[in-house]
Amino acid sequence: MNFQESYDVIVVGAGHAGCEAALASARLGCETLLITISLNMLAFMPCNPSVGGAAKGVVVREIDALGGEMAKNIDKSYIQMKMLNTGKGPAVRALRAQADKTLYQENMKATVEVQEHLTLRQGMVEELLVEDARVLGVRTATGTFYGAKTVILTTGTALRGEIIIGELKYSSGPNNTVPSVGLADNLKMLGFEIGRFKTGTPPRVLGSTIDYDQTEIQPGDETPHAFSFLTRDEDYLSDQIPCWLTYTNENTHAILRANLDRAPLFSGIVKGVGPRYCPSIEDKITRFADKPRHQIFLEPEGRHTDEVYVGDYSTSMPEDVQFESLKTIAGLEHAKMMRPGYAIEYDMIKPHQLKASLETKLIAGLFSAGQTNGTSGYEEAAGQGLIAGINAARQVLGKEPLILKRSEAYIGVLIDDLVTKGTNEPYRLLTSRAEYRLILRHDNADMRLTEIGREVELVDDERWTIFQTKKQAFEDELVRLKNAKVKPGDSDVVLRELGIAPLKDAVTANDLLKRPEIDYETILKLIGGEPVAREVQELLETEITYEGYIKKSMAEVEKMKRLETWKIPVDMDWDALDSIATEARQKFKKIQPETLGQASRISGVNPSDVSILMVYLESKTQAKA
Repeated sequence: MNFQESYDVIVVGAGHAGCEAALASARLGCETLLITISLNMLAFMPCNPSVGGAAKGVVVREIDALGGEMAKNIDKSYIQMKMLNTGKGPAVRALRAQADKTLYQENMKATVEVQEHLTLRQGMVEELLVEDARVLGVRTATGTFYGAKTVILTTGTALRGEIIIGELKYSSGPNNTVPSVGLADNLKMLGFEIGRFKTGTPPRVLGSTIDYDQTEIQPGDETPHAFSFLTRDEDYLSDQIPCWLTYTNENTHAILRANLDRAPLFSGIVKGVGPRYCPSIEDKITRFADKPRHQIFLEPEGRHTDEVYVGDYSTSMPEDVQFESLKTIAGLEHAKMMRPGYAIEYDMIKPHQLKASLETKLIAGLFSAGQTNGTSGYEEAAGQGLIAGINAARQVLGKEPLILKRSEAYIGVLIDDLVTKGTNEPYRLLTSRAEYRLILRHDNADMRLTEIGREVELVDDERWTIFQTKKQAFEDELVRLKNAKVKPGDSDVVLRELGIAPLKDAVTANDLLKRPEIDYETILKLIGGEPVAREVQELLETEITYEGYIKKSMAEVEKMKRLETWKIPVDMDWDALDSIATEARQKFKKIQPETLGQASRISGVNPSDVSILMVYLESKTQAKA
């Protein structure tokens, strides 16, 4: 086989997963080819022009802590930044940014183009070249052969993509791009189990035709925020662009209900499974028929465009129904629709066919990341892309893969859920999916992961120095707060100003900070000293206030460590476990768990099945000894 060029890593698709994968492998010194159907679609946002949100925002911080790119890119491209759930506990707080979607693309493309060891090329991959169950490279539609030691699939929604608007259904990738049909056929031929999913997007309207006086303004935060730990507070934008809130009403719902017979979702035109947690508007009015209205967020798509995204109004209804229903919404009575909403169906690889490293079990050296694995969202895609890029490069370099634990990162939760439980619908990461969510917070992502990023050699010297400075400041101030005493009498004036009863006994500053009515600034008034940086203050307040709960969570993590480190042989004879339940044996054969901990999380597997497996593995270990 004559290869035009050969690489260490080839990444197929340049969406959010593909960009992270390619940058990671190139930064680890591997010669990398990033090949995509259209260079104009690199890092494109086909749906909402935003990054972050509940759980997802923490993923972006984790990507940054490990040395990835998404956080830095959105910090250079946002038009609004807002911290969500500030009235709730730290486990569910999350940052969200409205993006200038064109600028986001331009910045990411510029980053990719200048990255050392990375080649960017436009082309359509039609076939994976495989020999003896190992990937050797790819063939493009033009007949060009590229060799590779590893290949990463990040095809998003392009695999056999079909756009649906009312009765119209046509072959297309996102935003009317060319779909990838040949590669979809090739994956089936290679023996992969393929699913069919659906997602969608809402209409876009002309901002100048919106009556904003009838809507509620949703401004960004004045307090500086950033996704990247490298971004400085002084660079925070002061001229942010607001979003706007409006609502559907009974007239909107009546029009939609009157046309449900024409809705592809109900007429049988849509075959793919849609996302449960991001339903279309026609699905909402059916599933939640008792609700008189639904929120609609009007989100500007950039600083230099008047196109506005009608958030939470995803639909594949016929275009005339979209026109008519939009005009019933307050503020949109005279709005001009620039693009209709649509649904898109696409092929995906069922993720139980992947290892925790995101390498496929069927073909060695072949990795998969992003919506190709059945997820939804740019953030979930980017997180997977980063891990796939790291692990593809580490395989080339002869190193063990990076596997993030559920207790280490939301990215670990995401990947473990996919490969252990699979998914029957587009997977969305939620805080409720993480059993250790008080540990996996927005504010401590660097404390959890930057040392890991340094170990895999993706964290550079600049980031490492910034991290070490922050960590040292946190540890030093924590020691000071634990040693500093606040005495009765000395503290009376400050506490009375806050409406707090004076102390009866001396307490440490650390213990006083655990009180909900006391913050770090108050502590400084009582014990003096120079304040630490804002992000260190936030970390201190959370770690000290929730110290008891965090200790309990860490104790649970320690209990699970034994199971997580207990490896199951690759050639495990599951039929030899004749005393476990039939369902458990079937699930074990399908998932092929890599550790006892993973085996314990498989749906349908009981604790007794895990105990039997543990005894069996112990007996085999003793027999070898």
